[in-house]
Amino acid sequence: MRTQVGIVGAGPAGLFLSHLLHLEGIESVVLEARTRHHIENRIRAGVLEHGTVELMKNTGVGARLQREGLTHRGVELRFAGRSHRIDFEELTGRSITVYAQQEVVKDLVAARLAGGGQILFEAEATGLDNIDGPHPRIRYRREGPGVTAEDGELVCDFIAGCDGFHGVARAAIPPEALTIFERVYPFAWLGILAQTPPASEELIYANHNRGFALLSMRSPQISRLYLQCEPDEDPAAWPDARIWEELHTRLNLGAGLIEGPVLQKGVTPMRSFVAEPLRFGNLFLAGDAAHIVPPTGAKGLNLAVADVRVLAAGLAEHYRRDRAQAGNGRLDRYSAICLRHAWKVQRFSWWMTSMLHRFPSDNPGDNAFDHRRQLAELDYLSTSRAASQSLAENYVGLDVDMDVSLDV
Repeated sequence: MRTQVGIVGAGPAGLFLSHLLHLEGIESVVLEARTRHHIENRIRAGVLEHGTVELMKNTGVGARLQREGLTHRGVELRFAGRSHRIDFEELTGRSITVYAQQEVVKDLVAARLAGGGQILFEAEATGLDNIDGPHPRIRYRREGPGVTAEDGELVCDFIAGCDGFHGVARAAIPPEALTIFERVYPFAWLGILAQTPPASEELIYANHNRGFALLSMRSPQISRLYLQCEPDEDPAAWPDARIWEELHTRLNLGAGLIEGPVLQKGVTPMRSFVAEPLRFGNLFLAGDAAHIVPPTGAKGLNLAVADVRVLAAGLAEHYRRDRAQAGNGRLDRYSAICLRHAWKVQRFSWWMTSMLHRFPSDNPGDNAFDHRRQLAELDYLSTSRAASQSLAENYVGLDVDMDVSLDV
């Protein structure tokens, strides 16, 4: 097989990149190890920044988002028996939208297939060759129910590694060519999906002396709730009654928090990760293959979309340029642009995480000091417009710093 851009991974990053390239008249093939059913039904959180929502609408994949997405104009912070609302619209003129990641994937898959796009499901990338040469190749193995087993090779001009933290793309780069920055947090999130109306129309972030809690939602009938827990927590140790008791204690919503059947339960580890640079030869890393943020700031999907916006613009410029002209302009600046943005997002996600969670310590004095410091930070947020505006600007999304129009 031969194409212009080979994309490894059919998550939001890979699918959005393929969609944006299609709108620019650039061919791509997406290789995805899982089935279409799997990627369209894998439950993932979905808080979309203003810019992500606008991009979906402006590129023709936002119709269902506009019908079904839940627009949120702020969030609530709860601490020390107090509650304070951060009004996004009043502070920034923007909002966020709750729309699950798997719904974004469904919309993008449908758009690509309707437009004649090539997505090879059950095609696992097994290795990348010649990534620093003019014609890099992706080796893959395709097999599964209803699929004839075959080994294949995709030859392309460029490869986009959108295959997540454990994928083959980043592993194909020589270790000496990468610098890894990582922080593993000493806690995790126990998350549940419950069949009960959300107790609030907006997200509630709670700092409590027993640990962090978050109230979110998937629909007017389905709630998504989280509790800070140990990194090695066994979900089986949390029967439904214990979960609801802890949520009542930490969120302190009284009768507003209605208990319902728990449909799903799982533990999410917390880490920050960045690989630098995001390009090696003709291989570009995007999304979780390039960086991971703790979920506190709701930035993972949005950061992946920011990456591929930059990459799509750079590739479009490359294919429009006179081939005799030296350099690739914006494509050469891909890593610098995306890393500058990614580190701002890392800063915000770390700040939210450090402000709201209890950090374990063998020294009781450390715990007491940190908790008082957190309460002072939250008190400052609730009394300072400048501090509230800073949180709001980051939460609704900072613009990717690039001098290129992304209007389609």
